[in-house]
Amino acid sequence: MADVANDRTSRNGSEPSTAELVQRATEQVSRLVRDELALARAELTQKGKHAGIGIGLFSGGGALALYGLGALVATVILLLDLVLPAWAAALIVAVALFVVAGILALMGKKQVSQAVPPVPAVTARSLRADVDTVTAAVKDRGRA
Repeated sequence: MADVANDRTSRNGSEPSTAELVQRATEQVSRLVRDELALARAELTQKGKHAGIGIGLFSGGGALALYGLGALVATVILLLDLVLPAWAAALIVAVALFVVAGILALMGKKQVSQAVPPVPAVTARSLRADVDTVTAAVKDRGRA
Protein backbone atom coordinates (compact mmCIF):
# COMPACT_ATOMS: atom_id res chain seq x y z
CA MET A 1 0.00 0.00 0.00
CA ALA A 2 2.97 2.29 0.48
CA ASP A 3 3.42 2.22 -3.31
CA VAL A 4 0.17 4.14 -3.84
CA ALA A 5 0.87 6.70 -1.12
CA ASN A 6 4.54 7.34 -1.93
CA ASP A 7 4.87 6.81 -5.70
CA ARG A 8 3.50 10.08 -7.05
CA THR A 9 5.31 10.18 -10.39
CA SER A 10 5.03 7.96 -13.43
CA ARG A 11 7.85 6.41 -15.38
CA ASN A 12 8.28 9.52 -17.55
CA GLY A 13 8.67 11.87 -14.53
CA SER A 14 5.22 13.50 -14.63
CA GLU A 15 2.15 12.73 -12.57
CA PRO A 16 0.95 9.16 -13.19
CA SER A 17 -2.02 8.76 -15.47
CA THR A 18 -5.35 7.45 -14.27
CA ALA A 19 -4.74 4.22 -16.19
CA GLU A 20 -1.41 3.71 -14.41
CA LEU A 21 -3.00 4.40 -11.04
CA VAL A 22 -5.84 1.97 -11.76
CA GLN A 23 -3.37 -0.69 -12.88
CA ARG A 24 -1.26 -0.24 -9.73
CA ALA A 25 -4.33 -0.31 -7.51
CA THR A 26 -5.60 -3.46 -9.22
CA GLU A 27 -2.27 -5.24 -8.78
CA GLN A 28 -1.98 -4.17 -5.16
CA VAL A 29 -5.55 -5.12 -4.27
CA SER A 30 -5.06 -8.50 -5.93
CA ARG A 31 -1.86 -9.11 -3.97
CA LEU A 32 -3.50 -7.88 -0.78
CA VAL A 33 -6.48 -10.22 -1.18
CA ARG A 34 -4.19 -13.21 -1.84
CA ASP A 35 -2.07 -12.38 1.22
CA GLU A 36 -5.12 -11.91 3.45
CA LEU A 37 -6.62 -15.22 2.28
CA ALA A 38 -3.35 -17.01 2.98
CA LEU A 39 -3.25 -15.48 6.47
CA ALA A 40 -6.87 -16.48 7.14
CA ARG A 41 -6.19 -20.03 5.93
CA ALA A 42 -3.16 -20.37 8.22
CA GLU A 43 -5.04 -18.98 11.21
CA LEU A 44 -8.06 -21.26 10.69
CA THR A 45 -5.77 -24.28 10.27
CA GLN A 46 -4.17 -23.58 13.64
CA LYS A 47 -7.55 -23.14 15.34
CA GLY A 48 -8.73 -26.40 13.76
CA LYS A 49 -5.72 -28.22 15.19
CA HIS A 50 -6.48 -26.90 18.68
CA ALA A 51 -10.11 -27.96 18.35
CA GLY A 52 -9.08 -31.45 17.21
CA ILE A 53 -6.67 -31.89 20.11
CA GLY A 54 -9.28 -30.62 22.56
CA ILE A 55 -11.94 -32.97 21.25
CA GLY A 56 -9.52 -35.89 21.46
CA LEU A 57 -8.64 -35.05 25.05
CA PHE A 58 -12.32 -34.69 25.97
CA SER A 59 -12.97 -38.08 24.40
CA GLY A 60 -10.10 -39.64 26.34
CA GLY A 61 -11.42 -38.10 29.55
CA GLY A 62 -14.90 -39.45 28.83
CA ALA A 63 -13.57 -42.95 28.15
CA LEU A 64 -11.59 -42.93 31.39
CA ALA A 65 -14.67 -41.67 33.26
CA LEU A 66 -16.57 -44.70 31.94
CA TYR A 67 -13.80 -47.00 33.18
CA GLY A 68 -13.97 -45.16 36.50
CA LEU A 69 -17.69 -45.78 36.67
CA GLY A 70 -17.07 -49.47 35.97
CA ALA A 71 -14.46 -49.58 38.69
CA LEU A 72 -16.82 -47.80 41.06
CA VAL A 73 -19.54 -50.34 40.34
CA ALA A 74 -17.04 -53.11 40.95
CA THR A 75 -16.14 -51.38 44.21
CA VAL A 76 -19.75 -51.33 45.37
CA ILE A 77 -20.20 -54.97 44.40
CA LEU A 78 -17.03 -56.00 46.22
CA LEU A 79 -17.98 -53.86 49.20
CA LEU A 80 -21.36 -55.49 49.48
CA ASP A 81 -20.09 -58.99 48.70
CA LEU A 82 -17.02 -59.11 50.82
CA VAL A 83 -16.11 -56.63 53.47
CA LEU A 84 -12.43 -57.19 52.80
CA PRO A 85 -9.54 -55.01 51.64
CA ALA A 86 -10.24 -55.94 47.98
CA TRP A 87 -12.86 -53.20 47.79
CA ALA A 88 -10.35 -50.64 48.99
CA ALA A 89 -8.08 -51.47 46.05
CA ALA A 90 -11.00 -51.13 43.62
CA LEU A 91 -11.96 -47.80 45.18
CA ILE A 92 -8.40 -46.51 44.84
CA VAL A 93 -8.39 -47.49 41.16
CA ALA A 94 -11.73 -45.74 40.60
CA VAL A 95 -10.52 -42.53 42.27
CA ALA A 96 -7.29 -42.59 40.27
CA LEU A 97 -9.23 -43.02 37.00
CA PHE A 98 -11.52 -40.10 37.88
CA VAL A 99 -8.54 -37.89 38.69
CA VAL A 100 -6.92 -38.69 35.32
CA ALA A 101 -10.26 -38.14 33.56
CA GLY A 102 -10.60 -34.74 35.24
CA ILE A 103 -7.09 -33.71 34.23
CA LEU A 104 -7.70 -34.75 30.60
CA ALA A 105 -11.03 -32.92 30.54
CA LEU A 106 -9.41 -29.71 31.83
CA MET A 107 -6.63 -29.98 29.26
CA GLY A 108 -9.22 -30.57 26.53
CA LYS A 109 -11.25 -27.57 27.66
CA LYS A 110 -8.14 -25.40 27.46
CA GLN A 111 -7.41 -26.58 23.90
CA VAL A 112 -10.98 -25.99 22.73
CA SER A 113 -11.06 -22.52 24.30
CA GLN A 114 -7.95 -21.62 22.26
CA ALA A 115 -9.80 -22.55 19.08
CA VAL A 116 -12.91 -20.44 19.80
CA PRO A 117 -14.03 -18.24 18.18
CA PRO A 118 -13.22 -19.73 14.78
CA VAL A 119 -12.99 -16.26 13.24
CA PRO A 120 -9.49 -15.37 11.99
CA ALA A 121 -9.03 -12.37 14.31
CA VAL A 122 -5.49 -11.55 13.18
CA THR A 123 -6.59 -11.49 9.54
CA ALA A 124 -9.58 -9.28 10.36
CA ARG A 125 -7.35 -6.75 12.15
CA SER A 126 -4.88 -6.82 9.28
CA LEU A 127 -7.64 -6.30 6.74
CA ARG A 128 -9.00 -3.33 8.70
CA ALA A 129 -5.51 -1.80 8.76
CA ASP A 130 -5.20 -2.32 4.99
CA VAL A 131 -8.54 -0.61 4.37
CA ASP A 132 -7.51 2.30 6.60
CA THR A 133 -4.19 2.63 4.71
CA VAL A 134 -5.91 2.63 1.32
CA THR A 135 -8.51 5.14 2.53
CA ALA A 136 -5.81 7.46 3.88
CA ALA A 137 -3.79 7.15 0.66
CA VAL A 138 -6.84 8.00 -1.46
CA LYS A 139 -7.65 11.02 0.74
CA ASP A 140 -4.03 12.21 0.58
CA ARG A 141 -4.03 11.74 -3.19
CA GLY A 142 -7.20 13.83 -3.47
CA ARG A 143 -5.64 16.70 -1.50
CA ALA A 144 -2.47 16.83 -3.63
